[in-house]
Amino acid sequence: MTVEALASKPDWLDVLIQRASRADGQPPFSDGSLVELATGGRELLVIGDVAAALLGDGEAEFVVDPDARRHGHGTQLLDELLSRSPRLRVWAHGDHKAARALAASHGLVAVRELLQLRATVPDPATVPEPATVPELVEGAGFDTAAPSSRPTQPAAFRPGVDEDAWLDLNARAFASHPEQGGVTRADLDVLTAEPWFDADDFLLLRDGDALIGYCWLKVELGIGEFYVVGVSPDRQGAGLGRRLVEAGLSRLAERGIRISSLYVEAHNDAAVHLYRSFGFADHSIDIQYATR
Repeated sequence: MTVEALASKPDWLDVLIQRASRADGQPPFSDGSLVELATGGRELLVIGDVAAALLGDGEAEFVVDPDARRHGHGTQLLDELLSRSPRLRVWAHGDHKAARALAASHGLVAVRELLQLRATVPDPATVPEPATVPELVEGAGFDTAAPSSRPTQPAAFRPGVDEDAWLDLNARAFASHPEQGGVTRADLDVLTAEPWFDADDFLLLRDGDALIGYCWLKVELGIGEFYVVGVSPDRQGAGLGRRLVEAGLSRLAERGIRISSLYVEAHNDAAVHLYRSFGFADHSIDIQYATR
């Protein structure tokens, strides 16, 4: 079988993703790459209905059906991806032995690590309510003399109202992040149309009318993922990140979710320390490989 490019997403792709997710313990494609496929930002390459790759802007992810592995399909896909994008970055979700071997055989080196952490959601009776007023830190941007400078409790995202404010804050909070900082309105529309989306799981923190932080949760298959947590750059150091995580845990406990998860860059020491202080522990790791 040869590698071919498809103009539209085939019905069998979701089945392939589900089969690989069950076999490997994590999905083969990130939500971001699937959103880009939906919005035209990624090209879909396939080998029959047993292997698929998503390629866009020099970055790729690919998967082979569990029953079709060890037949050279992964090598075939990687060869095709490298021919199309010689300066390639490719994700290996789960850092499996076969992925490491394939990367090494093509001279790819690990350049980025993304940790997946998990924790047990505390019993609702033991989850602390986020303080109405966080601990104020000198120089953190709060005017202690102005009541309006003290953020209120996080509130649910309002579809049709909060999109522009959230996109602005997200872009500023993740200005240096290669994926999250580039989320567009089209991307957001795709995400909020997903079956798992619930506006009540998208918590926004305001100071008066200004959006200064958020905690977006994704609840699927009984696991509550901290999909993304962001704080305005000018409010760093005021304990808002901790407060948002507490709010997220409270929401998950309220929904009866007992397992929480999140992804965090391994080199982001502050974020890793914050999450570990809530009991999040290593679950798996994603490795991004790149050509030398």
